Amino acid sequence: MIDVRPAVFLTGILLAVLAAAMVVPALVDVLWGDRDWRGFLVAALITGFVGLGMALATRPEGPPRMSNRQAFLMITVAWLLVPLFGAFPFVLSDLQISFTDSYYEAMSGLSTTGATVITGLDDAPRGILLWRAILHWLGGIGIVIMAVVILPILRIGGMQLFKMESTDKTDKIKPRISQVARGIILVYSGMTVLCTFMLWVAGMDFFDSLCHAMSALATGGFSTSDASIAHWKSPTITWILTFFMTIGGMSLVLFITPPWRRNSPVWRDTQLRWYVFFLVFFSILLAGWQWVINDETLNDSIRHASFSVVSVVTTTGFASDDYNQWGGFPQVIFFLLAFVGGCTGSTTGGVKVFRWQVLFKMAGVHLKRLLHPHGIFMVDFNHQRISDAVVYSVLGFVAVYFLIFAVFSLLLSLTGLDFMTALTGSASALSNVGPGLGELIGPAGNFKTVPDAAKWLLSVEMMLGRLELFSVVVLFSRAFWRE
Repeated sequence: MIDVRPAVFLTGILLAVLAAAMVVPALVDVLWGDRDWRGFLVAALITGFVGLGMALATRPEGPPRMSNRQAFLMITVAWLLVPLFGAFPFVLSDLQISFTDSYYEAMSGLSTTGATVITGLDDAPRGILLWRAILHWLGGIGIVIMAVVILPILRIGGMQLFKMESTDKTDKIKPRISQVARGIILVYSGMTVLCTFMLWVAGMDFFDSLCHAMSALATGGFSTSDASIAHWKSPTITWILTFFMTIGGMSLVLFITPPWRRNSPVWRDTQLRWYVFFLVFFSILLAGWQWVINDETLNDSIRHASFSVVSVVTTTGFASDDYNQWGGFPQVIFFLLAFVGGCTGSTTGGVKVFRWQVLFKMAGVHLKRLLHPHGIFMVDFNHQRISDAVVYSVLGFVAVYFLIFAVFSLLLSLTGLDFMTALTGSASALSNVGPGLGELIGPAGNFKTVPDAAKWLLSVEMMLGRLELFSVVVLFSRAFWRE
């Protein structure tokens, strides 16, 4: 049997960090005179006791070391238990949220999906609003570290393409993984502070600015208002969030070296160019639709189209306008954009841009081989040849991705959801987008009235999408548990 102690130890550490984070909204509730601070305190004590108990009981003698199988186990165990304990403040709050809804909200927060079951956000306790933003922020930084450090080693879905070896310092941003992780945290934190300041200057109060900055950089989508960003009716705030959502969808590793330096990898990364092209092309397309077909003003068309496209492609889920009312063509576009995702090493969900690059280049190479059977053609990424192992990993990932999407769409329809809700709900959960399409779960709705069975299915799907599918699927193999 596999040794589970390293997985239990590291999960305990994560729970201890989560418990410490619960103290912050508790203090906010004390300052604002809200009784919910007691719920946060109880949740923090329970989470801290369990987390420290797990860590102390399985503490290794030296630095913790994990095999690939132990890493797979740790990732899944952590993403099951952390939302469980993260749900306690919701259960214990005065909002009287059920356990199912609380777990769904916590999973949505940590996976940076942003699909909510809470209504009346404008009058909700500030501690709860801040806790939702903290879940986004912690989940976002955890996702980036996992994508940069763990998934490349586990060779999931072609992620070995981004493996950083400490012995190979050529064309590397930092030679050691610990330095990369430290650099990512500094960039992520600095961007959050900058976004908070700019939103505050633009007219949001400081609390709302902080919550939205944490959600935007994590590409999460939790807002402090039921109307999301449309509540503020401010073009300046809309453009600021559009910019920072775009940054959140980029690989944060690229920004460890400042972009203004000549040797910055930002200017050499083809994935980043594809990502920007996606955003610009579809923003112009939908802005033109709004201007010509729906008779919107040019400024409003460009602003709402750009914001909505960036929000969906980066899987954030903020809404400045109800694009559910734009017509059939935009709805189809937004449904397709939900699968795109941002760059590898970002906080976004979806298939990811680099995989679409590989698929398109594979199709191009196949076409060339049909026309020139004796020619030699290779699939490349960032001007380097991609091995067949990476290509097969990408193919396998995309195939399983859309298979899981189809299976969960079917299962959701069995819970009583209509076709549109089941289809787009499955897509939004697997891609960690947040809102779907239709009146029930569209950008102007939420998931509160969705059946409990559907919420549990969506929670599982959010986790699957967040962990790149195979991190979880591999645990169901008998070979995984053999020595």
